[in-house]
Amino acid sequence: MKHPAMTRYFALALLAATPALAQDRPPPPSPAGAPAPPGQAQAPIPLMIAEPVAMAIAAFDADGDAVVTRAEFDAGVRRSFESVAKGQPSIGYIAFGDWADRWLGNRNALPSPFEVDSDGDNRITLAELQARFDLFFTRFDGDKDGRIVRSELLTLRPAQPPAGRTGDEGERRKGRRR
Repeated sequence: MKHPAMTRYFALALLAATPALAQDRPPPPSPAGAPAPPGQAQAPIPLMIAEPVAMAIAAFDADGDAVVTRAEFDAGVRRSFESVAKGQPSIGYIAFGDWADRWLGNRNALPSPFEVDSDGDNRITLAELQARFDLFFTRFDGDKDGRIVRSELLTLRPAQPPAGRTGDEGERRKGRRR
């Protein structure tokens, strides 16, 4: 052998690297919602919501085919207004709260009566409600085909990573800052 020292160093380096080569690779990240292996952060779950107005629009689907056509939409807005107006040409803000509670699920859900009352007379007419809902139809009809399918009624929010404990929660709970 010409270089016994070099051969020894090479053998030692190979021997030292063997345990590292034998170790498993780290596992791939967990899919959203799946429990993460110990020591690994869980992937954040994307947030998919239906806004209150989207739930009302879904309720306008008269034939149950999970598609709201423009005709169903217009009839649904009219029917929802008439359910509260009871033959009157306009409703006040309190009656609008009743309408919102029934059709949007909460008196404080948007749109607010201030958004709908375009002339500021503290009364809401069917025409004002239709004008506001026309904007919603345009917004939710993503492919502009004149119909709204359920997937167009969903709003995706960016996933937020799970909040980790930083060790200063006790200080924050007591109102102290670092």
